[in-house]
Amino acid sequence: MIPRPWRTPRGDRRARSRAWRWYLLGSGLVGALAVTTQGAVHDALLSAVSCGSAAAIAAGTRLHRPQRAWAWWLMAAGMGAWGIGDVAYTVVYDVLGSDAYPAAPDVAYLLAYPLLGASLLGLARQARPGRDLAGLVDATILAVGTGLLSWTFLVRPALRTLDEGVLGGLVSATYPVADVFVLAMLVRLLSAAGSRSTSFRLLGAAAVLMLVADVAYQLSYATVGYDGSAMDPVWLAAYALWGAAALHPSMLRLSDPDYDAREDISALRLSLLAGASLLAPATLAVQLVLGLPLDAWAVTACSAVLFLLVVGRMSLLLRRNRSQAAELAALARTDVLTGLPNRRSGEEELRRHAAEAAASGGPLVVALLDLDEFKRFNDTFGHPAGDALLRGVARVWRAGLAGTGAVLSRWGGEEFLVSVPGRDVDEVEARLERLRAATPHGQSFSAGLARRREGETLQELLVRCDAALYAAKAAGRRRSVVAGGPAGSGGAGALVPAGGPRA
Repeated sequence: MIPRPWRTPRGDRRARSRAWRWYLLGSGLVGALAVTTQGAVHDALLSAVSCGSAAAIAAGTRLHRPQRAWAWWLMAAGMGAWGIGDVAYTVVYDVLGSDAYPAAPDVAYLLAYPLLGASLLGLARQARPGRDLAGLVDATILAVGTGLLSWTFLVRPALRTLDEGVLGGLVSATYPVADVFVLAMLVRLLSAAGSRSTSFRLLGAAAVLMLVADVAYQLSYATVGYDGSAMDPVWLAAYALWGAAALHPSMLRLSDPDYDAREDISALRLSLLAGASLLAPATLAVQLVLGLPLDAWAVTACSAVLFLLVVGRMSLLLRRNRSQAAELAALARTDVLTGLPNRRSGEEELRRHAAEAAASGGPLVVALLDLDEFKRFNDTFGHPAGDALLRGVARVWRAGLAGTGAVLSRWGGEEFLVSVPGRDVDEVEARLERLRAATPHGQSFSAGLARRREGETLQELLVRCDAALYAAKAAGRRRSVVAGGPAGSGGAGALVPAGGPRA
């Protein structure tokens, strides 16, 4: 079934591709108007942008219809909770004139964090199905580093207010912890999906701006009692970018599985991990410069955990490099289409068999097999059918040679090499007749066989095999020809037809 986006009319596709731009323009106009107003009007306009963000995410999910949409619906719910918090803030503090803290807006705001974090984690799991231990370690490194900052400058000061109000202190301490959670999930998504799509860049910018505004508000409130209104443009930009990320057509690349996503450490990820690892000594340095009480135990514990996590991350990288090296070595020795040893590997096996035969004094027989009329088969049934035939031939012939000690390799095109140590020519030829009868799709092959003679080089042996193969094809194909001994100045020698059916 053709995916829905490719079946939509061209006009609809253009409308979809422009929706995020129109949304950003509209949000920008409302946000600019909000910045120029104050009081209830300002808060109402800000609430309109945040609620519009939730609506935009829902609309983008319905518009683009990703295969696995639940993470986007979680995101819409998270931004919806944030929008409800902004509306409640307007009602409680502007309309009712209350100064209570915590209040109803805090319930909605605190609900938004786990919903947004879960949506980012869901997108990461969809972009990289299965275990992603490296991504988990990266997210943990960032969470531990930023967690120390949050504890030192936000959580611990908030906990000191518990004597004045237990609930207020706990709520104040929960906000920075929730920020760390969302940031860690954003890094988890970066490690899974990478930053290749516009939707991810919009989403990442939205999350970072929201966290920056949130932290700035918490710091200003805890230190100078400032209400943080100067950060409202940052909030508004974050809201708009959340919605734009879902409306952008590239959101499909985020929500659908990407089995080819890169696993290497990008410059951005490396910078984030390096920065997170330096946060512990940086925290201590700031405290020393500002003359603040030192969090020696917190910094010590954080440094130890970060060290262990970085060592674990390096271990994962080394393990992956070794695995990739083994895969590359296997690819260098294997024919991609048939899975057989390629020509280079076949030559190595032939040299190994020759050395074993020389050491034991046993025979070594080599055969070149060429599928008959393969070009006609390709022209008649198409190249995909030809590829399928080659794969089937490789599977059947390899099974037919099992137990003989032979190595079957793809020599090139429709030509294969069989190297058989410890067997005489008659045994090998009889085995080839059975392979001819079992060749898929009623196809057959011609074969040239030669037993290595004393003092003969492998190149000379292969020349005799090739000459025998040529003779078999010239005699009508569907047969095997055994090369005789060298004649005169090292030519192919006499060619002896092998037993078996004739064309």
